[in-house]
Amino acid sequence: MSEVVIYHNPRCSKSRQTLALIRDKGIEPDVILYLEGILTPEDIAHTLDLLGMQPIDIIRKNEAEFKTYFGDADKLSDTELITAMARHPKVIERPIVIARKRAVIGRPPENVLDIL
Repeated sequence: MSEVVIYHNPRCSKSRQTLALIRDKGIEPDVILYLEGILTPEDIAHTLDLLGMQPIDIIRKNEAEFKTYFGDADKLSDTELITAMARHPKVIERPIVIARKRAVIGRPPENVLDIL
């Protein structure tokens, strides 16, 4: 397993740019295609701890899935939000890069340089 992990969506230009930036630094990260539904609530909670953020901070509120499944997001507990995020991963902000027991959101892609 690589020391660098990226939660990647190949259809997202920022995710592709971030992956290219990591590879340009000579690092081959573990690429997790998180939209395939492989993230568990525990994975998401751990990532949030590394990011130092709350679940609502990494939810893409303009996604149709958010509007459909997270209508009362402000009334949901963190545990409920994380469980819903695992079921509907498209709402998770991307890309997220984990390295050296830290994580950042690659928007802009240069954000990852701080942890590589």
